[in-house]
Amino acid sequence: MGLFGKIRDALKKTKDSVALKMRQLFLKDKIGEAFYDELEEILISADVSVRTAEDVVEQVREEAIGQKVRDREFVTDLLKDILEDTLNEAPVPALSYPCVLMFVGVNGVGKTTTIGKVANWFVRQGRSVTIAAADTFRAAAIDQLEVWANRAKVRIVKHEDGSDPSAVIFDAVSSAKARGTDVVLIDTAGRLHVKENLMKELQKMDRVVGREWREAQFLKLLVLDATTGQNAVNQARIFNEAVDLDGIVLTKLDGTAKGGFVFSLCGELGLPVVFAGVGEKMDDLELFDAEQFVEGFL
Repeated sequence: MGLFGKIRDALKKTKDSVALKMRQLFLKDKIGEAFYDELEEILISADVSVRTAEDVVEQVREEAIGQKVRDREFVTDLLKDILEDTLNEAPVPALSYPCVLMFVGVNGVGKTTTIGKVANWFVRQGRSVTIAAADTFRAAAIDQLEVWANRAKVRIVKHEDGSDPSAVIFDAVSSAKARGTDVVLIDTAGRLHVKENLMKELQKMDRVVGREWREAQFLKLLVLDATTGQNAVNQARIFNEAVDLDGIVLTKLDGTAKGGFVFSLCGELGLPVVFAGVGEKMDDLELFDAEQFVEGFL
C-alpha cells in the first residue's frame, strides 16, 4: 500500500464523520444560509480552526451563489478544490543540494524517529546523508539517533552528552562540506515552546549553519504530532516567531481522528507540510501532497 493509501486510512474516521454529516446536510431542503452555517460547523468539528472554516465556507458560498448551484456533487467538489487551494497557499519548498534540514519541536513528537525516516527517504533518492546529533541534553537521544542512522546506513556526527549543540552542528557541517555530502539532518533537543532560553539556543544553532555553509539550502522544519490537533498550530506559531520556519513534518497521522488543523497551518501561518509520517516503519514517510490529503480528509 502506498503512502496516500495509508493517509486515507489514517483519516478514515474523520472522512466517515464528515461524509455522514455532509449527506445529512444535503438531505435538507435547499442550500441557503443555514446550510453554510452547518457546513462551517462540520469543518470545525473536524478540527479546522474557526478562522479557516469561515474563510473556506465564504469562498464556497460566493462561488455556489454565483453559479446558482444547488447540486451536492458540485458543492462537494468545490469544497475540495478550496481546501486544496488552502493547503497550496503555502507551497512546499523545492529541495536543492547540498541542503541542511534542522528539525525542531517539543518533547515527545517523534523528532528522532522522523529524522531516521527522512534520512532513509533521501537515501532512497540516491543522496548521501550525514546526521548531526545536536540533542545533547537528553541522555538516550544520541543512542536512539545512532540506531536510526545505522538502519538508514548513514553517517552520524556526535559529541558527548551535555556538549554544546552548536559545536556538534559545526563539526557535522564542516565534515559534510569536506566530503561533498548532499544532505545534513540536524536533531535538536525537544523544547517547551514557552522556554525563551531554549529558543535562543535554537537561534544560535541557526546562525552557525547560516555562517558555515552559506551555499547550502537551509530549511528549518517543525515536527508536529498530528494527534495534538489545534495545539499544533499554537506550537507552530511560536516556533515560527523564534526561528522563521520553512515547513512542517507531521508525525502520527495514522493516530489522529481529526486532521483539519493542517489547513490552518497552511492557510493562516503560511507553513507548508513537507513530509508526512503515517506509521512506525522506516518507509512510512513521503513528501506531502495536498490533493491526496484532501481526498483522505473529505
